[in-house]
Amino acid sequence: MSKILAIRFSALGDVAMTIPVLTSAARLSPDDELVVLTRRQMAPLFDGLAPNLRCIGIDLSDKRYKGIAGMVHLYRDLRAEGFDRVADLHDVIRSKQLRTLFALGGAKVTHIDKERHKRRALTRQRHKRMAQLKTSFTRYAEALDRAGLPTDDSFTTIYEAGRPDTAQLQPLIEGLRGKHWIGVAPFTTHRGKELPIDTTRRVVAALAAGDSNHVFLFGAGRRETDILKEWEQAYDNVTMAAGRLTMGGELLLMSKLDCMVSMDSANMHLASLVGIPVVSVWGATHPYCGFMGWKQSADNAVQLDLPCRPCSMFGQRPCRTGGYECMAGITPDMLLDKIRKVIKV
Repeated sequence: MSKILAIRFSALGDVAMTIPVLTSAARLSPDDELVVLTRRQMAPLFDGLAPNLRCIGIDLSDKRYKGIAGMVHLYRDLRAEGFDRVADLHDVIRSKQLRTLFALGGAKVTHIDKERHKRRALTRQRHKRMAQLKTSFTRYAEALDRAGLPTDDSFTTIYEAGRPDTAQLQPLIEGLRGKHWIGVAPFTTHRGKELPIDTTRRVVAALAAGDSNHVFLFGAGRRETDILKEWEQAYDNVTMAAGRLTMGGELLLMSKLDCMVSMDSANMHLASLVGIPVVSVWGATHPYCGFMGWKQSADNAVQLDLPCRPCSMFGQRPCRTGGYECMAGITPDMLLDKIRKVIKV
């Protein structure tokens, strides 16, 4: 029996993308123990996935973990676990420092290959090389394979063993049977990945018209919840899920949707973890970057064919023209057409 540590900090969506691969690795190697090291707030995502898969969540804002001294401190905390192998699924300064300490301690260490030269070729301003890059799932799988853990693509949902009790959802879903349930997650961290708010508002208004659909709104943070609350009050057949459920509750609600509408953001990946089709919206980024949700169809992606796209892997770069035409040019009808095809109306 071996004990393997997989390291992935970063944002919620990136961590969520590890789950299909790590779950399959754990199931294919039942005699090994696989431990995920991530941020504390992400730890609930890994509950109950496989008996030999568990998570260590840490608070990276803790001053004990700052700088190289902090990684030495963390390494000393983890060393007692007796890890034989370490797979760095992040490949940033912090994870590089930690994996180096494990290597010096005698553990076999592997890491993902981000192929940064191909990323630069895809996102540069001139003479782009428009080609599909490896997905994050493939990069994770390759790193785990080098660590001696095979993987496959058998993962379908975090609820393969059954959904938990849905009682917590009853206040939100009471009386809504017989309708199409559509989730809408309008927000992202970066402007280059977010539709103009009025565009999404018009989509919500169109979906909520009549009685055949019910829209659930997802988001976080004061600004986001204020906007979503305004929409909930303005339209019938709209319910704000944001701020009313735990992360586990939101995942459970997502698992009951007919469709999720999301930007290139964490909610696309969370919906993917519960096997729900996603109409995904792409602006500064592109599915070619390798971040499409698990088993999501490229046919459900909404995007414009512009010579400047993609200009960024993660959407953080300011628009070179200042107009964010990649998002401003997407119309409500473009989204509504995709949604109708998904829910088959």
